[in-house]
Amino acid sequence: MSRIQLSPLNTTHAPFIIELVNSPGWLEFIGERNVKSREDAEAYIRKIESNPAIDYWIIELVTSGEPVGIVTLIQRDYLQSPDIGFALLPAFEKQGYAFEAVSLFLNDFFSVSANKEVHAIILEHNRSSIQLVQKLGFVFDDEIEVNGEKLSLYSKNLT
Repeated sequence: MSRIQLSPLNTTHAPFIIELVNSPGWLEFIGERNVKSREDAEAYIRKIESNPAIDYWIIELVTSGEPVGIVTLIQRDYLQSPDIGFALLPAFEKQGYAFEAVSLFLNDFFSVSANKEVHAIILEHNRSSIQLVQKLGFVFDDEIEVNGEKLSLYSKNLT
């Protein structure tokens, strides 16, 4: 039985989004989003919802419905296939939730999408995320530079 479920992001998640995007791991590995108030969070969520290149899912505990993290799929201009991302609140890290959520998401994605490749772009010093994508079957492809930042590019291909 799964400990988590995925639900689409919406503006009711604003308080959770404020907490997540201001957590130490988010700020270090993803970056400042300037989301400090409920209004900021709702605007941030509406921007995501209006962008067809972004799929954004909330990871919730099955037992309580509590949001603990996110899984995203973003089609970036500089990649041929979409980029999967994930983040958890600090209290829920290193407990297998990200692995469960990304596995669940990828199973659904690959079963309905004609696209059979997904990328993960990760800062070189983000060892936890690198270990997770490798555990999920992603393989290192290349180093790329985006906006002056060196990133490791990993891919998972079902063909």
